[in-house]
Amino acid sequence: MDRFLFLTLDGLSRGAVYAAFALALVLIWRAGRIVNFAQGAMAVAAAYVAYSVTAVTGSYWLGFGAALLAGLLLGAVVDVAVMRLVDHRSPLNPVIVALGLVLLIQAILGMVYGNEYLPARTPFSRTALTVGGTAVLSPYDLFVFATVGVVGAALVWVFTRTAIGLRMRAAAFAPEVSRLLGVNVGGMLTLGWALASGVGALAGMLVIPTELGLHPHAMDLVFVSAFTAAVLGGLDSPPGAVVGGLGVGLLLSYVSGYAGGDLIPLAVLALLLTVLLLRPGGLFAPVAARRV
Repeated sequence: MDRFLFLTLDGLSRGAVYAAFALALVLIWRAGRIVNFAQGAMAVAAAYVAYSVTAVTGSYWLGFGAALLAGLLLGAVVDVAVMRLVDHRSPLNPVIVALGLVLLIQAILGMVYGNEYLPARTPFSRTALTVGGTAVLSPYDLFVFATVGVVGAALVWVFTRTAIGLRMRAAAFAPEVSRLLGVNVGGMLTLGWALASGVGALAGMLVIPTELGLHPHAMDLVFVSAFTAAVLGGLDSPPGAVVGGLGVGLLLSYVSGYAGGDLIPLAVLALLLTVLLLRPGGLFAPVAARRV
């Protein structure tokens, strides 16, 4: 029972990070109807900015803030300088460009920082607290939960309760009609890319210290798990991304704890295939009415 409790809490902690990264994927999907396969590499680039700022200033929080700012700026630059120039008549074109962007970012990071693992600091201890002799969550896990909860709630509020969120969704679904109604479609798309990249940078800052360390490929496997979480919950649903992230985290924790870590990639693939076959729109997708 103690092992099950430990695996459950560990899975929820891991799933909270997947949820944050899945939120970034949902954001860019809602803003531009694009799955940004470069999101992981962009998050790593922001984490390297944090590493540099922290190394110079000695302050983790200055580095943390610099990473978020770098993520926002990088997202805006990628939209204006890259994605805005892509022919979107074929949905495959942005995917190919995003994959090329992954290779470019990782190559630049490798040339500048090298391909060795660099240490990644945490603001709080990762030593698990014990309750009744059972190891539970660490202070850093609680920080992750609180951060993801605040970000998720803020995004839901923005997209459902504010005019800017409505404009972003309208610009993604019907850009021509939105222009006729006076919406700055280009500005909304750039804002969506910036927000998505900022949330991705936040997710990178949360998850990289729990892995081997900072590396140009540090987010590759995390991206696969987070993409599965986003598909599980529904690419158009921020609450679905959170639930999907927690679900994927629990699944991977149980598989790793009871069957071995070697089966984790197979478990992620099986889950992704199951969702795509049974409910391609995700668990939180609205049910489409059938016209008879």
